[in-house]
Amino acid sequence: MKKKIIKSYAKINLSLNVLGKYKNGYHKIQSIISFLDFHDRVHIKTTNRKKHIIKFKGAFSQNLKINTISKLLYILEKKKLLKNNYKIEVIKNIPQKSGLGGGSMNAANIFSYFLKNKIVNLSKKEVFNICNQIGSDVFIGLNRKNSILINNKTIKRYNKKVDLFAVLVKPNIGCATGKIYSGIKGFSKGKIKISSKVFKINMLKDEQNDLEKPAFKLYPILLKLKIFLSKIDQVKFVRMTGSGSIMIAYFSNRKSAVNALKLVKKNFKNCWSILSKTI
Repeated sequence: MKKKIIKSYAKINLSLNVLGKYKNGYHKIQSIISFLDFHDRVHIKTTNRKKHIIKFKGAFSQNLKINTISKLLYILEKKKLLKNNYKIEVIKNIPQKSGLGGGSMNAANIFSYFLKNKIVNLSKKEVFNICNQIGSDVFIGLNRKNSILINNKTIKRYNKKVDLFAVLVKPNIGCATGKIYSGIKGFSKGKIKISSKVFKINMLKDEQNDLEKPAFKLYPILLKLKIFLSKIDQVKFVRMTGSGSIMIAYFSNRKSAVNALKLVKKNFKNCWSILSKTI
């Protein structure tokens, strides 16, 4: 097998509502989901070695010994679904603990590659169960369409574009998902309208991320960033993605987004920041 290069795109939560808790302790959430053209690069090929080889390189490759890819390969091996061992190298451009689902998307894209190339053959139920064993976002990443996560088992996908430019800003912190969720004191009363109309800018502006409040309490820099970004000319809305720690300002044109990025780099020199676009 020749080396295959897979682009593992970042996932963003355009909104996130926490509606309650299940009996198992997990939170009931609904979310409007999209993807950015910003991505990790995954290089994959078969190897004659006696075990899989997984390597990480790039700016955000530190401390990734236990990861979603190794979990995926372990599950597939345990089910005796893989005939070969693989060498996988990931160039990590997506920051860890940022709310962009970098690790989950890595596993999702490799799993999708195995499924599309019939390296493994599984029913939809089996695919869903394996994804859930790895991480809650993995199933979302199997199909890179704008989506509404209705509950932990149901996702509605749409052939609908958002067409927004995104300025991503990350302070020098990483938000642990469990820690952020543990700070939730109340639940959202409003539910997301299950319709393609939610991807319109005027609808997205009225949405929210219920995890911002506990994140701001733990990390005041995130609130400071949101206030700053919200005052930039022509910004449509500003929202944290997932459980953080990335804050994203959304614009309808590139010129405004470029200007915003310049302002961020000038005023928040210790923060990581880039310009991207929804896909």
